[in-house]
Amino acid sequence: MTLPLMEHTIDLGSASVRELNAALHKVGPDVNQRLWRVLNPGGRHSVAAGVDAALTIEIDGHVGYYCAGMNKLAKVIVNGNAGVGVAENMMSGIVHVKGDASQAAGATAQGGLLIVDGNASARCGISMKGVDIVVKGGIGHMSAFMAQSGSLTVLGDAGEALGDSIYEARLFVRGSVASLGADCIEKELRDEHKAMLFARLKAAGLNGAVDVSDFKRYGSARQLYHFHVDNAGAY
Repeated sequence: MTLPLMEHTIDLGSASVRELNAALHKVGPDVNQRLWRVLNPGGRHSVAAGVDAALTIEIDGHVGYYCAGMNKLAKVIVNGNAGVGVAENMMSGIVHVKGDASQAAGATAQGGLLIVDGNASARCGISMKGVDIVVKGGIGHMSAFMAQSGSLTVLGDAGEALGDSIYEARLFVRGSVASLGADCIEKELRDEHKAMLFARLKAAGLNGAVDVSDFKRYGSARQLYHFHVDNAGAY
C-alpha cells in the first residue's frame, strides 16, 4: 500500500545547514518524507547540497553559494535568488530558481535541468557536461566557457565571449549576443533543433509561450580541437 506523502519542515532560523543536509542525506526509498520545506535560509551556503534521493525540496528565501550542488534525483525549488554555483556539478533532477542566479550557475553539471526565472550572471554553464539550462532573463560574460555537452537556452541577451572554447554543447539565444568567444559561431537552426528547443522550453514551463523561430543557435566551429600554430593566440 502506498502511504500519503508527508511534508517535513526545517527552519534554518534555528537549525543549521549541516543539520538540514544530514537529514536530507539520510532519506532512503523506504522513508515517507518526500516533501521538504526549508524556511529562513537567510543566504546561507550549500543549502540542500549533495542530495541523492527523489525528493521535492522547496526553499522559501534567498540562498548563498552552491545551493543544490551535486544534486541527484531531487527537485529543488528556490523561492528567491541564488548565489554562486547553484546546481554546480548536478547529476540529475531539477533545480528551479524563481529569482536571479549569480555566477557559474550550473557549472560542470552533468545532467538534469536548471531553470532560472530571472537573470544569470557571468560564466553560466561553464564547463557544462550534459545539463540543460534554461534562463528566462539574460546571462553574463563568458557563459558556456568550455561547455562540453548539454544545452543552454537564453530568452534574453548574452554577454561577451559566449561559448568561448566550446566543445559540443548547444546554445540557443533569443536576444542579442555581445560577442562570441573563441571557436564559437552561429549555426543554422534546423527543424531538429527547433524540436529540441521546444522540449526544453516546455520543461521550463513555457509550453507554447515562446516562438522557437525567434532563437539563434550557436556552437563549436571545431577549429580548436587540435593544435594549429595559426590558432596559438586563441588557446
